[in-house]
Amino acid sequence: MNAKDLMMEMSALTAVSGREEAMARYLEEKLAPLGPVERLANHSVACRIAPVREGRPHLMLDAHLDEIGMMVTCLEEEGFLRVGACGGIDRRLLMASQVTVHAAGGDYSGVIASIPPHLQKGEDASRVPEMDDILVDVGYTGQRLRELFAPGDLVTLDHKTLQLQNGRLASKALDDRAGCAAILLAAERFAALAPDYGVTAVFSSMEELGSQGARTAAYAVNPTHAVTVDVSFGVAPGVSRREAGEIGAGPMIGISPILDHALTSRLIALAQREGIPFQREVMAGNTSTNADVIATTRGGVKTALVSIPQRNMHTPVEVMLPQDVEDTARLIALLAKEELA
Repeated sequence: MNAKDLMMEMSALTAVSGREEAMARYLEEKLAPLGPVERLANHSVACRIAPVREGRPHLMLDAHLDEIGMMVTCLEEEGFLRVGACGGIDRRLLMASQVTVHAAGGDYSGVIASIPPHLQKGEDASRVPEMDDILVDVGYTGQRLRELFAPGDLVTLDHKTLQLQNGRLASKALDDRAGCAAILLAAERFAALAPDYGVTAVFSSMEELGSQGARTAAYAVNPTHAVTVDVSFGVAPGVSRREAGEIGAGPMIGISPILDHALTSRLIALAQREGIPFQREVMAGNTSTNADVIATTRGGVKTALVSIPQRNMHTPVEVMLPQDVEDTARLIALLAKEELA
């Protein structure tokens, strides 16, 4: 499959942090032809693309499979569901949004309650509500609500994948389904090229809650080297080029004190040699991605970060270019014929 098809299929799945089973099942099916697949305890998925050899390097490819969402925290007597955030959801988007509540008996449509502007006064008229103030209306009274729903039910914003002009896609959860697509495509190439060192592809859970899946997966896999693929900010109105990358200008290769300089330099040299467009993304501290926890696992892992530029991060209309994903996969796969040190 190509990046666009993979991104559209995966973005349609619901895999809120901590409840990633649907994405895990999907990935297990896709990875089965490439090597032995293992579901880890916290719903991360690992696939051994090339066998680990004693005394040889072992490369871990990582992208996170979870997405942001909400969870029901309380059932109100008046018939509303009170919710909390799972990950860094943008509260500015929520008022009057359409949602789906994923209950034990099925999925139910709902809307986030909104106070009419005519009734808002003073500071309340411009205040963004706190998560504790967010209520979902599914149309039921309190008694029926208690029969169908329970605290812990997931809530997701409704979305429709859009094909924009100039090849761009807009959808929810492209952070980090785009990274998952890049790793899948790279894993196919690694499997075909049969590198002389171990390769394990990992799709880690709970990144949006603090990278717990990557931390435990890296401990279990025990790699010597790693490449994490995530998304980063794309240039847009209000987002300067000093803080973001250009959509369509290729993968963003991370440069940070926590990242391995030699592995990062190798990726830059490979991109230059093969004519793959790329951008440098400089971070003076941590990267705020899975790369941070992978790099410090066990005795340390030589880690690089490749990010894909994205507009409207953590919204249901994240915008990306599939060609950037293809170029990311092509770049990472070039490591298959390289000696890692």
